[in-house]
Amino acid sequence: MFDNICVIGCGLIGSSIVRAIEKKKLTKKISVFDKSKEVLSYMKNNFTVNTTNDVSEVIKEADLVIIAAPLSSYKEILLSIKNNLKEGAILTDTGSAKKEVNKTIVNLNLKNIHWIASHPIAGTELSGPEAGSADLFNNRWCILSADKQMQKEYLEKLKKFWEEIGSKVKFMTFDDHDPVLSLTSHL
Repeated sequence: MFDNICVIGCGLIGSSIVRAIEKKKLTKKISVFDKSKEVLSYMKNNFTVNTTNDVSEVIKEADLVIIAAPLSSYKEILLSIKNNLKEGAILTDTGSAKKEVNKTIVNLNLKNIHWIASHPIAGTELSGPEAGSADLFNNRWCILSADKQMQKEYLEKLKKFWEEIGSKVKFMTFDDHDPVLSLTSHL
């Protein structure tokens, strides 16, 4: 599916993605980045991953880049990685808001990168890499959003990835995502 997957941010969601990828043997290589040296050490000691303290380096060969960091850090991450993304790579995330993130990415004018937003509706009351679970996404929804021009093959490839780690996948426009999810999250 993907030869090299990079996960940026290895808290509950990011470490759960890494666990699920390893459990299902979905890639040849997993690369991870986290600002915390302790988190990177934990990931290196518990998983078969490549780690680095340079986010712009870790993504260079990745076919799939997943930003699993807090929304407040997206702009800094995107500015750091934008020039080193592999041509043809799929860039996605795990954040709960999409419209503003999409505007930021559109303004970066990334060439030959396929931006498809992901929002896995999963989590627990716990946080940090120790709280992760390979089964966190089982039977949970994952919402995908992309521009109308996005080629179907890339949407299908990312959809298959999320399904492989256990999610049920639904597509939603950027405009619909934020109001619908903010309303339903308060029910």
